[in-house]
Amino acid sequence: MTQAMGAPLTSSFVPARVSARALLAAGAAAGPLFLGVGVAGGLTRDGFDFTRNALSQLSLGSPGWIQVANFLLTGVLITAGAVGVRRAIGRGPGGTWAPRLIGAFGASFLVAGVFTADPGAGFPAGTPDGPGAMSAHGAVHMLAGTAGYLALCAAFLVLARHFAAHGRRGWAMTCRVVPVGVLAGFAASATTVAAFTAGAGLGLLALTAVTTRLAAPARPTIHIHPYRGQEPAA
Repeated sequence: MTQAMGAPLTSSFVPARVSARALLAAGAAAGPLFLGVGVAGGLTRDGFDFTRNALSQLSLGSPGWIQVANFLLTGVLITAGAVGVRRAIGRGPGGTWAPRLIGAFGASFLVAGVFTADPGAGFPAGTPDGPGAMSAHGAVHMLAGTAGYLALCAAFLVLARHFAAHGRRGWAMTCRVVPVGVLAGFAASATTVAAFTAGAGLGLLALTAVTTRLAAPARPTIHIHPYRGQEPAA
């Protein structure tokens, strides 16, 4: 079986009849879904503290299957969105690496769903305070999340080239600033886990905004003729 040179691997798993707009809508839904389920779980699980515990830890305990499913479904939606980005951008600036990097971000959620985080900081309820020892599956979970968010930050920088090439300076600037906010949140996580959650949430919601923008119909370019007024571009 062969596939077109330069097409991301994820494209081969999505039927061509699925429209780019539908795939982008799936990608846009990923962030609100993951954060919504995570916040709801954090508010209802005994012993969970947003200033001390990461949303990943909601995968632990008897109700943990909900967060595991949340990770896996989010990964599938982001991967679908990556294919949608490929189809929306095509061969233009960012059309090769943006979908690949977003696809890697989606894959990181799939890995993080299979390899759960370690208990610690009093969660699940009854766990001693403190970080606790890191297990092999906890290390894989952490490495997957780190690699995934680095890939997402790189994807935003690539998408900035796409928006700049199309004269959308506001979106280009947004794609350059978001990685700074994400990395700043991660750096501040040593002070409070809430900063990490905020940085991760910023990345997810920014991806939602960008995929929603790519799904919007392109506006026709308007040329102003000196004698006949405004005319849409051919």
